[in-house]
Amino acid sequence: MKKLAPFALALALGATGAVTAQDALTEHEVRAQLERQGYTKVHDLKFSDGMWRAHAKSGDGNRVTVRVDPTTGQAFADEAVSRLSERDVRAALSTQGYTDVHDVDFEDGLWRAKAENGAGKHVRLEVDPESGRVVASD
Repeated sequence: MKKLAPFALALALGATGAVTAQDALTEHEVRAQLERQGYTKVHDLKFSDGMWRAHAKSGDGNRVTVRVDPTTGQAFADEAVSRLSERDVRAALSTQGYTDVHDVDFEDGLWRAKAENGAGKHVRLEVDPESGRVVASD
């Protein structure tokens, strides 16, 4: 039974979307992920507010600002288009255990929202525009 406790804790922490710098991909790993996704000339790469952020050139040569999922390395360009509507995002957050979801806006390639997590703490969320998954929380 004791072996299940660390798994349950990891699962619970993962569900909150909270990622610390220690849990995140390294700067080198993020650079490699961005290059695999077609970005070049990556600069000003830094970890803040639970996500990696950088400036780069996209595959079509445009300068973009990207936010990077700290655990998967998936990049979200500032000029992306969302497949999800605000209503979809609210529903996705609800199914992930968030309540009192408000201030839902699509900005710089990610959905942003404020909500209350399962522990009753008020959090700011950044949400994947394709899946509705929380990619950062603070």
